[in-house]
Amino acid sequence: MGSGGIFGLGPGKSVQKLFFLPHPESDFIFSIVAEELGMIGALAVVAAFVILAWRGLRAGAKAPDAFGRYLGWGLTGVLVMQALINVSVTIALLPTKGIPLPFISYGGSSLVVTLCICGVLLNVSQHA
Repeated sequence: MGSGGIFGLGPGKSVQKLFFLPHPESDFIFSIVAEELGMIGALAVVAAFVILAWRGLRAGAKAPDAFGRYLGWGLTGVLVMQALINVSVTIALLPTKGIPLPFISYGGSSLVVTLCICGVLLNVSQHA
């Protein structure tokens, strides 16, 4: 991640994905994003998850009943914890877990589940 600097090497110019990372397209995609887009791109990805967490918690707090509140908070927690664990593994704070980064990692089943969670969160926020 450090070789990206502040502005990055440019899209597609990462050298770490060439046999240095075990799964650069799924488990370590955040390090590729940080190298290609730099610190600004990495902070943008983290900011997107912070906004997602804030909006999900707000949707849960404004739900009309307790079930919607807990459902919104729980699904938001699932998405944010998955992103937090993936970023922590990428920057070597945690051992490798095999958890993909929501919306960004390669893999259809993870994306389908993440989009279903977002659909339920949108439904909770619609009834708020």
